[in-house]
Amino acid sequence: MSKPHAATQVLAKAETDLFELAPIALWLEDYSDIRALFDEWRAAGVTDLRAHLAADASRVHACSRAIRILAVNSRTLELYEAEDEAQLRANLDRVFAGEMQQTHVEELVQLWSGATGFTSHAVNHTLTGRRLDIQLKARILPGHEGDWARVLLSTEDVSEREEARRRLARSDAYARGLFEHSPISLWVEDFSAIKRLIEEVRSRGVEDFRTFTDVHPDFVARCMSEIRVIDVNRHTLDLFAAPSKAVLLSRLGEVFRDGMETHFREQLIDLWNGKLFQSREVMNYTLNGDELHVHMQFSVLPGNEHDWSLVQVALTDITARKKAEAYLEYLGKHDVLTKIYNRSFHADELNRLERKGPWPVTVIIADLNGLKEVNDGLGHAAGDALLRRAGEVLSEAVSKPSHAARIGGDEFAILMPASTEADGALLIEEIEKLVAVNNSFYPGTPLVFSLGAATAERGERLEDTVKVADARMYEAKRRYYAEEAPERRRSFGVPQA
Repeated sequence: MSKPHAATQVLAKAETDLFELAPIALWLEDYSDIRALFDEWRAAGVTDLRAHLAADASRVHACSRAIRILAVNSRTLELYEAEDEAQLRANLDRVFAGEMQQTHVEELVQLWSGATGFTSHAVNHTLTGRRLDIQLKARILPGHEGDWARVLLSTEDVSEREEARRRLARSDAYARGLFEHSPISLWVEDFSAIKRLIEEVRSRGVEDFRTFTDVHPDFVARCMSEIRVIDVNRHTLDLFAAPSKAVLLSRLGEVFRDGMETHFREQLIDLWNGKLFQSREVMNYTLNGDELHVHMQFSVLPGNEHDWSLVQVALTDITARKKAEAYLEYLGKHDVLTKIYNRSFHADELNRLERKGPWPVTVIIADLNGLKEVNDGLGHAAGDALLRRAGEVLSEAVSKPSHAARIGGDEFAILMPASTEADGALLIEEIEKLVAVNNSFYPGTPLVFSLGAATAERGERLEDTVKVADARMYEAKRRYYAEEAPERRRSFGVPQA
């Protein structure tokens, strides 16, 4: 009988050595009191352990106190920075502080459900206070399935892995925050279908892609329909007056319309030529129908050059700038008071017609009669009102390609390309009719023009034609003042010379 006893001693010693020298932290614990608690609760009718524990937190603490630690190995002491097992036992409240409560619930639920062990991820702390992320695995040892008196637990330190995961999560959250809260509109899109369409065209031997899109405009429309929008940020919703991403993505046809196809064609040509970063100004529309001028930056994101499956589009709202530019351009060419073109535009248009025609060119010079008398007798506000009325009449009478401009205080000029002397006479007649209509709506000071016209044929100098028209205007003015001016001067209370 001595040999089996010796063999058992050898085996027991080997098991002890394996436990002690294991390269992973091991705990041998007694869960028999937890088993007794479970039996008691089942007898009382408990079926949902999770709900039972949630109803009273003291029940979780009771389970924790029911666990008896039988032994730990050297690697456990080393991991938890304990000098010996006694020090570790004395400071278990520091080891299992903080986040262990919910983890313990999950472990108990696994055992309650009939498992012979459990796994969990938990946060422990060393005796010096250092955080430990551990992967916990437990197994009820064979022969103790009925009483849970021997449970072997391993605690693997996964702090580095979890910290790397947390860093990655923080990085993802940071990147997501930059995307969501960017002060410009950001779009993430998939252009892979467009890449395939372009490569199909290239495989057919097409070399001049610009000419190809001229001949096949439907190809551009097809490519536009193949854009897949993956995501947009919050500023995009604000910019395009969209209540949600779902609404915006369902109504993209209202955003990218009209002139957008021309800009998109240029974008495709750049992609054909290998330009994977692009920048241009384009016109979009909000869901309210308002024009939206944007500066677009398009980039195929690194690592996606082979299929264009991930591209980023950044849109900066430049609507205010474009409106300011348009207004400054308007001011550079228009007279603010009368709203028709100014002297600078007139001079440029005169030079252009001198160089390019088309011929013949008719020039009409118009002078507003009585402006000085109105200013002297009624004040400059009344004079300005008369000038505005003059602008109204000329704006209505003159249409492109002809242009009317204010070239002096009370002097106006009309340039009529591809127009004969008879065309000029008809326009003068139309102006006089509109003057009569205007005067019927404005009681008091009448609006009166003196008009002169001249026509230049190819080879004749327009400057000379202007002089002729100007001279004819002065002839008309002299006749007007000879016939009507004295009565008008008296009506303004201005003494006659």
